Amino acid sequence: MRSTEYDAWVHFYEDDANFERLWNKPHVYLPILKKFKGVISPDFSVYRDMPLVMQYWNIYRSRAIAHWLQENGVAVIPNIRFGDERTYKLSCAGITKHGVIAVGSHGCMKLVIERAYFQRGLNYVIESLKPSALIVYGAMPQEVFAPYQEMGIEILQFDSEFMQSRKAVDA
Repeated sequence: MRSTEYDAWVHFYEDDANFERLWNKPHVYLPILKKFKGVISPDFSVYRDMPLVMQYWNIYRSRAIAHWLQENGVAVIPNIRFGDERTYKLSCAGITKHGVIAVGSHGCMKLVIERAYFQRGLNYVIESLKPSALIVYGAMPQEVFAPYQEMGIEILQFDSEFMQSRKAVDA
């Protein structure tokens, strides 16, 4: 909220508690968000072990904020977040086909089971939405993302803050 890099897009790939205030008082943050090029819609958590209704609620909240921001003149790239197959259809609901979408892979690649859930969900998303471009926040292993590049989908990858900090330590 203190950034003055207005030639950038705002993202919400962080702990939900850090942006819950946007959900609670969006009018307060609208003038700030309007200064930027645009917003990637909020990435409310959708953990597979959450009650399903809470997963649906968080997908809804992301869409509701995105819609409200668009109605108020803010450019929005939809963030797609899913848990397991029960959330795939809803995760794509209301998203325009052949557009730009964003996904967060941070925390989804290290464990084999998490990677498998992510791959299945992303496959569903790609088949359903047929995006022209995919923004990836976090790791982008070739074995997961190469098929989409081969399909001609432009992929823009950005390191998570955790990845950036690890690279700084290693340098």
